[in-house]
Amino acid sequence: MIRSRSPQCPGDVVAERAAVSPDEVRALAARSRTAQAGWCREGPAGRASALRAAADRLRERADALADLIVREVGKPAGEARAEVDRGAAILDYYAQACYAATGDVLAPSLPAHQPGLLFTERRPRGVAGLVTPWNFPLAIPLWKAAPALATGNAVLLKPSPEALACGEAVAGLFEGLLPSGLLHVVPGGPATGQAVVEASDVVSFTGSAAVGAQVAVAAARAGLPVQAEMGGQNAAVVLPDADLGQTAALLANAAMGYAGQKCTATRRIVVVGDARKFTEALVAAVTSLRFGDPAEASVVAGPVIDAAARERVLDAAGAARASGARLLTGGTGGPTAADDGYYVAPVLIDGLDPAHPVAREETFGPLAAILSVPDLAGAVDLVNDVRYGLVTSVHGHDVGALLDAARRIDTGLIRVNAPTTGVDFHAPFGGEKASSYGPREQGTAALHFYTSVRTVTFAAPPRPH
Repeated sequence: MIRSRSPQCPGDVVAERAAVSPDEVRALAARSRTAQAGWCREGPAGRASALRAAADRLRERADALADLIVREVGKPAGEARAEVDRGAAILDYYAQACYAATGDVLAPSLPAHQPGLLFTERRPRGVAGLVTPWNFPLAIPLWKAAPALATGNAVLLKPSPEALACGEAVAGLFEGLLPSGLLHVVPGGPATGQAVVEASDVVSFTGSAAVGAQVAVAAARAGLPVQAEMGGQNAAVVLPDADLGQTAALLANAAMGYAGQKCTATRRIVVVGDARKFTEALVAAVTSLRFGDPAEASVVAGPVIDAAARERVLDAAGAARASGARLLTGGTGGPTAADDGYYVAPVLIDGLDPAHPVAREETFGPLAAILSVPDLAGAVDLVNDVRYGLVTSVHGHDVGALLDAARRIDTGLIRVNAPTTGVDFHAPFGGEKASSYGPREQGTAALHFYTSVRTVTFAAPPRPH
C-alpha cells in the first residue's frame, strides 16, 4: 500500500492506495496509446478547449486544492495558493500553445522544372511517462502534463508517494475533458516508476540526482528521449555594494521558505569581502521568519516532509558543528505545540570549510551556509566548485561586476538581484552538470521535447520537357 501522511500531523493519513503493478502499468500504457491516436487527430482547437476547461476547473477548486497541498506536503498556505494560481496559468499558457507553429518552411533543392516545398513538422511522440516529486505536487505534474497533452500525447503520471492525493487531484482536473484512457495516474514505488519509464515513448523526471541518473540510463538503453531535473547546491553571491537589509530578507526566504524544500532553494551564501555586517543582517532576517504550522497565513517555514528529512537536517547541522563551524540559528526541533510533526528550526551556519560535505551536497531542508571570499573571482570559483549547476543569484549594484559574474558562473539559471527560487513557466528551465540531463523543460522548450521532427519534401510531378 502507498500512504501519504501530513508532515505536520503524521497520524493524519491523507491518502492510501494499492501500488500499481508493472503489469498494470503496461496495460494502462497500451490503453493510453490507443486513446492517443484519436487525441492526435483532435486538432489544436479540441486540445486547447480541454486545457482551458481544466484551468477553469482548477480555479473553481482553488481553495480546496490549496488546503490539500498544505495538508499533504506541509507547504505554507500562501505558497500553496500561489502554486494553485501558477497551475492555472500553466494550463492557460499551453492551451494557447496548441496553436503554436509546428515546423518551418525551407527552400527546397529541387530541379528548376519541378516546383515543390521543403518543410518540417512536429508530431507527438506517443505516451509521455512523467515521474514527479512531492514538493510541488500540483505545478510540476501540470508543467509536464500540459505540454505533453497540448502536443497530442497521452500521459502516464507517477506522482511521489508523499503526494498521492495531489496527484489524483491533477487527474481530476481533466476528468471528462479527455478521451477515455488518455491520462492515467499510477501510484507506486520504484518498481512502478521503472515500469512507467519502460512503457513510455518519452520520459520526464523530477527528483533526486541518484534516482534521476537511474531514469536517464534506463531511458537511454531503451532509446527513449528523456529529461531529468535533479538536485542543486545553489549559491547566492553577495557583492560589497549589495543592499544589506533587502538582500538579507530576500535570501532568508530563498533559503528557508517552505523549509528549504525546493530544488532552487539557496544553500550557500557567498559574501565577497568582509561578511560580518551581512551575517548579522541575515541572522536577523532568518530569526524573524515565522516558523510553525503551515496552515497559518503568516508562516514561512513549516515542517519537512518526513522523519528521515528531519534527521538529515539535524545530522548535517551536527556534522558542521563538529567540524568547527558555528550554528548561528536553529538546529533544533519545532515548537512544542506541534512537536508531533516533522519540524526543524531553520539552520544558518558560518565558519564552514567549503570542502565539507555539508557545503557541497544537498541537504534539501532549511539549512544554509555563509561563506566568505576576498573577491569576485574567488566567489565564481566557489560557486562552480560543486557537482551541481542549477541556479545562482547575484546581488549588487555594479553592473559590470553583475554581468561578469553572470557570464562566468556555470549554472543553467542566473538570477540577478532576485532570489534563486522562482520559476517562469514560459521560459526554459534546467541546470548544468549533475542538476539536469537532457533538454530543457517548460515554455516552448517543452513543446519541442514532447514532439519529434520530420522533414518533408513535397515535389510537384516533373514537367515534360
